[in-house]
Amino acid sequence: MSFELAEWSPKIEVGLPMIDSQHRQLFDLAATFRGDGDQIRILKSLVMLTDYVKVHFREEEELMAACNYPELEAHRRLHGEFRRMLYDLLENAKQMTLDEIADEVNYLINGWFYNHILVADFQYVPSVRAANLQHDE
Repeated sequence: MSFELAEWSPKIEVGLPMIDSQHRQLFDLAATFRGDGDQIRILKSLVMLTDYVKVHFREEEELMAACNYPELEAHRRLHGEFRRMLYDLLENAKQMTLDEIADEVNYLINGWFYNHILVADFQYVPSVRAANLQHDE
């Protein structure tokens, strides 16, 4: 599956401040892989990105569960697919060049994740709004 790579933009803000802020943070983290870096810094960034994705997905799934979002299981499967891709990258990173790692992160965040927000995340927002669970903190 191939995706056009895209940068963060207001067009992918879902309108839930906590979620939008977490999404933006993931794009900011992904941007740290561009430019010069050493293997240790890159691997640390990869671990930070993986940890942050886990937190974000958990909070997003809790939000969907709280409003009884009917597509929660399907959404959870998409999150699982993304986590697997990230773990595979983490496993293989030591054998990859820094440019290959940066390209892979770019694909995962600016390709897959960007499209995930545009399609899957936008679908659950009306349920959250209807349940009045906007988590503005």
